[in-house]
Amino acid sequence: MSTAILTGAPVPGSPLEGDLRSLGFDVRTASGDQDAAALLAAAPTGERVAVVDPRFVGHLHALRLALTDPRFPVAAVPGALTAKPEARAALTRALASADAPVSSAPVQGRTAAGQDTAALPDVLALALDAEGVPVQRPELGSLVAAVPGDPQSRHEARAAVAAVDDEAVRLRSAVKARDGFFTTYCISPYSRYIARWCARRGLTPNQVTTASLITALIAAGCAATGTRGGYIAAGLLLLFSFVLDCTDGQLARYSLQYSTLGAWLDATFDRAKEYAYYAGLALGAARSGDDVWALALGAMVLQTCRHVVDFSFNEANHDATALGKLSLASPTAALSDKLDSVGWTVWVRRMIVLPIGERWAMIAVLTAVTTPRIVFYALLVGCALAACYTTAGRVLRSLTRRATRTDRAAQALADLADSGPIAQLVAAHAPRIQGAFAAPVVAVVGAVALISAALTQPFGSTQMIVAAVFYAVLSGIAVARNLKGALDWLVPPVFRAAEYITVLALAARSGIDGALPAAFGLVAAVAYHHYDTVYRIKGGTGAPPQWLVRTVGGQEGRILLVAVLAAALATDNTDFTLALTVFAVVVALVVLAESIHFWVTAHKRGAPAVHDEGEAA
Repeated sequence: MSTAILTGAPVPGSPLEGDLRSLGFDVRTASGDQDAAALLAAAPTGERVAVVDPRFVGHLHALRLALTDPRFPVAAVPGALTAKPEARAALTRALASADAPVSSAPVQGRTAAGQDTAALPDVLALALDAEGVPVQRPELGSLVAAVPGDPQSRHEARAAVAAVDDEAVRLRSAVKARDGFFTTYCISPYSRYIARWCARRGLTPNQVTTASLITALIAAGCAATGTRGGYIAAGLLLLFSFVLDCTDGQLARYSLQYSTLGAWLDATFDRAKEYAYYAGLALGAARSGDDVWALALGAMVLQTCRHVVDFSFNEANHDATALGKLSLASPTAALSDKLDSVGWTVWVRRMIVLPIGERWAMIAVLTAVTTPRIVFYALLVGCALAACYTTAGRVLRSLTRRATRTDRAAQALADLADSGPIAQLVAAHAPRIQGAFAAPVVAVVGAVALISAALTQPFGSTQMIVAAVFYAVLSGIAVARNLKGALDWLVPPVFRAAEYITVLALAARSGIDGALPAAFGLVAAVAYHHYDTVYRIKGGTGAPPQWLVRTVGGQEGRILLVAVLAAALATDNTDFTLALTVFAVVVALVVLAESIHFWVTAHKRGAPAVHDEGEAA
């Protein structure tokens, strides 16, 4: 159990001890600084420790934010400070260095009127700051956290606490500050109460995330029936799955149950739900005699490429530094900020990108009232327009922004490129082509040549193999130098489009029964690997190991293998489908096994807790 050390005798009538116990702390009272140090040393080594001034007056949720958030090693509000096990040594040093009397320590931070002595937790927070230990100070907003120094100020602080509804603030803070129109106005007004209901019954965000996945899979099963009743049920269940998808994040924020494993499950299951639903629609259409597998695969390819554009751009600019006195802001970004200052334009711009809420609502409604083919047509048109809008904006920002990208950003882009043994070998020996836009231009040339061959050359021809080899060579040249150019973030999305579209084109043009569903499975397995790479980089845990990248071939190796399989099995009506299916199963098993082992192990060893707020798209 976590330990809370009160730095003096509790104030009569104060609810502080009860509040700390309700947050899961074993409360201990120190008679002075030396006693506090002894209690700190005696606290269980693997548990969180909090130091709290007994004069503290504030909302329970203010204490919860400061003392129980698992994402931060050290956090504080006026009068209260907490340290996780990894920061216990720094806290011990800070306590030992607090040799000046607490009453004479300088007062800093938010305090109540009438406070004339600094609280020991505040002194410790300043000492940790001076030592270079990052101290998280949560935004309290209207919440109160103060250490009054006299009865009058204590009375005023208590009145301020009584004037603000702690639970109402907690419910509001459970909802993301920035979200789509549909989610903000059609889901969050009631899903936050579902989150509170779940919290009061001991449900965890991971359980709600799993329930959302199961609901979406049932929706996909209903869509696969191919009946009108099945489509209506599928649309309703998809919407309910999205409600649960919003609820899990709100539950995590409401109860501060953040974890590395939870962030991965939430992000991964979102993709699994949507793409499983696409497959359900395609199966349902097939039962009615309409083959829409090419449309389903096209929708998955487009949506995945959109996400890679988002991830790649954000990673490239995550820690970019300005050149000279120029800020990172560009004219395009300035225009965007200006538009955001006009209320209605904010919602229009958020809806244009077709975020998950609007997208799933459109899919659900169209599923219930139209056909799978119309659903996919609408999805392809909407996502294509959104992709053009967001990509064009990011290209303009990159061209008008003068900034230096770091080695970390360049490495992230190299990891997102997913270069296999062939591209790595070429990169090691190829000349470094100079030019600000050399890398994306080379990647685009290779991708265009590859996709053109897949679309124009006879299925199974040796020309396709030549094009795949040419593409592999250019892929290596594109990543031969550090990806720090203004548009180098486009290299990973270009590689994703080249691989996915090539598989789609070869399967569609083969005319072989079952080739498109098998290609859908292969792209889904590879997309999972790419999403997993993104979530590891975003979580600060690094890219998947090189042995995994080599085992699944890298993006250029998989393309070459599919081209060879097409040439070798072009004359058989089933072997190409079987080969794609086996390839998809092998890739899925390898990447899933390694990924699940990685994330479960990271969770068990106490990796830093994170919370993925979700992708706008």
